[in-house]
Amino acid sequence: MDNASMTQRSLRHVWHPCTQMKLHEAHPPVPIARAEGVWLHDFEGRRYLDGISSWWVNLFGHGHPHIKAALRDQLDTLDHVMLAGFTHQPVVELSERLGALTGLGHAFYGSDGASATEIALKMSAHYWRNSGKPEKSRFIGLAGGYHGETVGALAVTDIALFREAYAPLVRLAATVASPDARGAQAGESATDVAHRAAASLQAWLEQHHTHTAALIVEPMVQCAAGMAMYDAAYLREARALCDRYEVHLIADEIATGFGRTGTMFAHQQAGIRPDFICLSKGLTGGTLPLSAVLTTDAVYDAFYDDDVARGFLHSHSYTGNPLACRAALATLELFEQTDVLASNAALARTLDQAFAPLTQHAAVRNARRLGMIWAWDIDPTAAPHFARRYTEHAMHNGVLLRPIGQTVYAMPPYVMDEEAVDHLARGALAALNATLAEQGSAHG
Repeated sequence: MDNASMTQRSLRHVWHPCTQMKLHEAHPPVPIARAEGVWLHDFEGRRYLDGISSWWVNLFGHGHPHIKAALRDQLDTLDHVMLAGFTHQPVVELSERLGALTGLGHAFYGSDGASATEIALKMSAHYWRNSGKPEKSRFIGLAGGYHGETVGALAVTDIALFREAYAPLVRLAATVASPDARGAQAGESATDVAHRAAASLQAWLEQHHTHTAALIVEPMVQCAAGMAMYDAAYLREARALCDRYEVHLIADEIATGFGRTGTMFAHQQAGIRPDFICLSKGLTGGTLPLSAVLTTDAVYDAFYDDDVARGFLHSHSYTGNPLACRAALATLELFEQTDVLASNAALARTLDQAFAPLTQHAAVRNARRLGMIWAWDIDPTAAPHFARRYTEHAMHNGVLLRPIGQTVYAMPPYVMDEEAVDHLARGALAALNATLAEQGSAHG
């Protein structure tokens, strides 16, 4: 097997996600034969450092021996059983552990992040229906928010590229100001921006709370909005406003959970508890698709009734799959065994030093970091089609980095050694310089 034949077969038979397939005529997909640790290897021996954790899912490197051993053991015991009317040890133990970590309970399982969003939205609206307030069926999100690409999730996603083609299918939520710290006006701090955004939320809720079921937010970082980071004060004020106006607060921790922002869950930096939490991506350490939604006892109790129609009747065939749950348990065991949050803090300081030339680059604006997420905005005049060009140059330098618009970001696995840190930082900088030089040549 070689790269060219695998690429040709893929283009004939595979419809790739989040892709205009015609672009692959000039920029074919990269075939990957195997992966180990932070490295992806193609069929001809070239390797790439996975600088974005394969779309933010791979926490402890590819093929981690602890997770692999757990999956082998589970495969010999129970591969799958339907969760309607049945239960099994991995799903029970995982639900107990997630409940202890979040302070919420009764985990409901899906397959991916968008599924988790759908579940939380449906639960919230159905809760209000069961509570005698069926008019509370609308939702509110933040400008630039992203919560998935199924129809329900698109309703609370404020990214036109993903949503506009499906507008006739989507029941749009309302959108209020983002607390993105990059929006600071002269003399404002990130906290000031958070207060200003919270005032916008308050003004909206004052008028519309009687028809609003929930506010959904990505705590601390709006990832698809270009890693928009904000002050925890916003979450505290949003929590207080949701309490005042009887509106649920949904924390979409699909990308920010499991240590990515420096705490186990991002909302914990604000000292609050949401009414719902959506989890996925890193939940299984990047091995198998799984998502979970946890909520309060009050929400659960509103569905507990003799009337079947008052129950939560959402499902899919692989809900709570034992293999996926066992992978998630193994992932959580790694957090317990290796003091991940402390080791990540030390690793982040090392990466800060390695990234310093990129952070100080003349074309960089708004360099920022939270936990194990780095982001740099590139001068918008620097290059057209910046994201695609930068991605190509990064791959040429042996690094997987995919900018979001003009924002270069890194979200690497938690197991970077000195060689990997140096390779990632050098590759990111070299890709930026090559992209800018290419644009300079085009102007010349």
